Amino acid sequence: MWLSGPETDFTAAGTDTKFGVLVMNKRNLLASGVLSCMLLLPGLTLAGEVSLSAQGSVSYEPDSARLQFTASAENELPQKATQQVTALMNQWREGIKKYRSRLNNYTDANVTLYTRVIPAEKRGDEPLKRAVASQTVSFEIADLALLNPLLEQAQALGLDYQLNPNQFFHSDEASLQRKALANAIAEAREKCKFVASQLDQTCGEVINININSGMRPMPMMMASAKREDSVVSSIGEQQIEATVNATFKLN
Repeated sequence: MWLSGPETDFTAAGTDTKFGVLVMNKRNLLASGVLSCMLLLPGLTLAGEVSLSAQGSVSYEPDSARLQFTASAENELPQKATQQVTALMNQWREGIKKYRSRLNNYTDANVTLYTRVIPAEKRGDEPLKRAVASQTVSFEIADLALLNPLLEQAQALGLDYQLNPNQFFHSDEASLQRKALANAIAEAREKCKFVASQLDQTCGEVINININSGMRPMPMMMASAKREDSVVSSIGEQQIEATVNATFKLN
């Protein structure tokens, strides 16, 4: 028995629904086919990302230095040891008087006093005790022409000191660090362009980047002991390096 009215409309609606599902399935199949074709065609690759690292550096010659000298004396009596150190420091101050105004962050205020025990040579003998006094002077120079005159004065008084590459620096290291970082970023972009060109794509925006920079001193020819002929003949070059790890979008 055939129904009329709403039931007939319901049947028509059901038919339309089935037809819509059929059309949707055909559309999904068509989309899948298009995607498969895109993957097979070499010129229609999907966009991706590339992660890489790059390094930049700047070479420079230091123009400043941090220096430290120590006067020390040893005696059976602490007072005598202290007096000897005080005398050495007075000679030091007198010897550098003409350079004093050019020594930055200068300090020489504290005297250290301790007892050194010397083991007995024979069993049963009392160990010897000696008082050791020391006083350290430290400062910075912004003109390396002062270096050798100051070293000569320290050597004449028998002051102890050591020189190493880390004591020498550039007065505008912040600018050098920025330049090294700029070189590293430029290198990263060049690498990205090369990788993208090999994939028939272009290098796009930066998705993520991490940076790291630091100074790498180079070997230097310089004095490291108190000898009359110990003068600095060459400071040598140093380098500031920067490394970036970046992820770029490929278009």
